[in-house]
Amino acid sequence: MTSALLTDLLKSLGLLGAFLLIGVFFRAKVKAFQKTFIPASVIGGFLLLILGPQCFNVLPVPSEWFSVYSLLPGVLIVPVVAAVPLGLRIGGGKSAGGENASIMKNIIPLIGVGLGVSILQFAVGYGVHAGFGGEGLYDTFGIELGIGFVGGHGTAGTLGNMLSEMNLPYWETAQGVATTTATFGIVGGILIGIALINWAARHGHTALLKKPADIPEPLRVGFEKDITKQASCGRETTMSSSIDTFAFHSALIFVACGLAYMVLKAAKAFSIPVLSSISVWAYGMIVMFIIWGIMCKLKIDYLVDGKVKSKVSSAFTEFAVIAAIASLPIKAVAAYIVPILIMVVLGYIVTTGVLFFFCKRFLKGYWFEQMIGTLGMSTGVFLTGVLLLRICDPELESPALANYSLSYTVTSVIYFALLNMFINLPINLGAGMAAVIALVLGIVCLAAGGIASRVCFGKSFTGNSTAKGVGANGKV
Repeated sequence: MTSALLTDLLKSLGLLGAFLLIGVFFRAKVKAFQKTFIPASVIGGFLLLILGPQCFNVLPVPSEWFSVYSLLPGVLIVPVVAAVPLGLRIGGGKSAGGENASIMKNIIPLIGVGLGVSILQFAVGYGVHAGFGGEGLYDTFGIELGIGFVGGHGTAGTLGNMLSEMNLPYWETAQGVATTTATFGIVGGILIGIALINWAARHGHTALLKKPADIPEPLRVGFEKDITKQASCGRETTMSSSIDTFAFHSALIFVACGLAYMVLKAAKAFSIPVLSSISVWAYGMIVMFIIWGIMCKLKIDYLVDGKVKSKVSSAFTEFAVIAAIASLPIKAVAAYIVPILIMVVLGYIVTTGVLFFFCKRFLKGYWFEQMIGTLGMSTGVFLTGVLLLRICDPELESPALANYSLSYTVTSVIYFALLNMFINLPINLGAGMAAVIALVLGIVCLAAGGIASRVCFGKSFTGNSTAKGVGANGKV
């Protein structure tokens, strides 16, 4: 590694930064982007893709930069995933009242439903692969539906990272297909979510929203002009005279990543079965669980703030997303456009149908609000769910956000733990068997959610039939 290489890397990151800012500008000015809530990183990424060597090649920059961009998501996703356990807290303390205590019982059934629909997306993807007879498709084609929908653009880098580590030649194509499904997911999920909110408001299924909501301007344009209304990034857990708070949280994440690479290197050096084939980001999560556990044991957990951690990892995600889109192998992805479109359409139907049907029957209190948040997560990212939730609960008066946040945390940990298995299934057993296994596991998760609902709410609870009475407004 030379100074010139590092300087070139910094210049290439400068180009990504410039197009991120351009994305912010277009999001604030173009109505179509505002209505679909497309993130600035996605907008900027596609603009850079169009102007780059893959399309019109009008940018006076080295084409090698785009080769770097294709590798960047797989590297940046390691600190993003490793950061997940840091600051993880399950449970929100004592409830203020019996009603809220009952509402909090929705978390376990919601985990079952959210995890079930995530796994069913793998079943749909591999089912489409099997339906095409595998002709002209690479081994793992189909996993991109779950990667793109539940994982989002950032997790496309995880797929590229894992397939690259397995020395599979199609890793870049798979990463591009995952980026494509993620784009379909976030746009389609938001449009479907807004349509459902409007329908639910008119038919009395929303507890707080009585008519279709006007989306606040800050949510549409992407920023808040009023300084007094701008949210805080988190607590300053350290004094800048010693270390900046963001630097402290970044250091913890980088330490976990460094140790993860060391553990993986040792596992490969000693040729330890199974352990030597686990991806580095998975080790990053394990190491971070240990670091966070030690911090809690030493009672220094006050040094970590969840909001600050999220901002650090989110910054990595933004650059991973724009890099993945800018380096999208258009010609390779275009060859799979028909199965991609079929997979995406079926993904919309299964995800929306399963969430609506089971959330209505398993959740007691604010079922629609919790369902719509989970729909956003299941087709985009966590913040997509928050966005949809805020449309039908503008002041966040319901406990839906707390339930959704906790269920998302647990679901994401289990999701990443299972990811390696779902990548290896079609390689070892074929796409058809992978689809069957995913279908069975998805049904098991949904059944577990149903059992949890019965345990939490009793056998007499049969779901939410209307917005009135049990379940719709949170009151018994």
